[in-house]
Amino acid sequence: MEVRAKKALGQHWLVDQGVARRIVASLLEGGDHPDGTGVLEIGPGMGVLTQYLLQRPDIDLRMVEVDDESVRYLLTHYNGLQGRLYEADFLKLDLRRVFPGSYCIIGNFPYNISSQIFFRILDERERVPEVVCMIQKEVAERIACGPGSKVYGILSVLLQAWYDIEYLFTVEPGAFAPPPKVRSAVIRLRRNSRKELGVDEAFFRKVVKTAFGQRRKTLRNTLRPLLPEGFDLADPVLGKRAEQLSVEDFIALAASMMGSPAQ
Repeated sequence: MEVRAKKALGQHWLVDQGVARRIVASLLEGGDHPDGTGVLEIGPGMGVLTQYLLQRPDIDLRMVEVDDESVRYLLTHYNGLQGRLYEADFLKLDLRRVFPGSYCIIGNFPYNISSQIFFRILDERERVPEVVCMIQKEVAERIACGPGSKVYGILSVLLQAWYDIEYLFTVEPGAFAPPPKVRSAVIRLRRNSRKELGVDEAFFRKVVKTAFGQRRKTLRNTLRPLLPEGFDLADPVLGKRAEQLSVEDFIALAASMMGSPAQ
């Protein structure tokens, strides 16, 4: 029995076992962590990562899979998954049912919802110290790059505010069945030391999203609807474009727009 890759779910099965082993080895690599660390695999599919995760005695593995055909395959081919495999949508799952405390995340993320997955991870950031995932190469580069790059964008800023991000390696289309039309990449996110932004987070996100909404324009133009009355329009930061600002710059700008210094 094999599971048919479903286009609607963005499924492309990783078949290169060397790549699979390398992804699993990247999780919790070089860091101190207690045995039994919770790990949630998103979208195990036919278990290409699962088979190697099950060989790791240092982790407490759980899985979430939305495709019922994949769930049946996994339960048939791997022992001991009862009670550890959740047939659910990660974006809607009550994650405290899975792990009441902290947990790490691993997975070959469906490319069509990878951004939504990252926004859910941001909401869970105080409980998710590390993420290792394979995503579309273009998205991986965007997330990992710094200011000044043409691909630097909303996800770059929002994720880098809370995580240190490493681009680990590139994966070619031939590693999959069926092969995707794009190259893929594996990245690792590790929670940084930031405890708070020092500014209202909802407003910070709004500033970042608005700033990149028309990225060719200066912030003086893009942020005009959000600027409070009397704000200094001669502020040199407003003469820049969104891609030129670091995370710290965005935090400071959002704080000044709210009339409070960033901490």
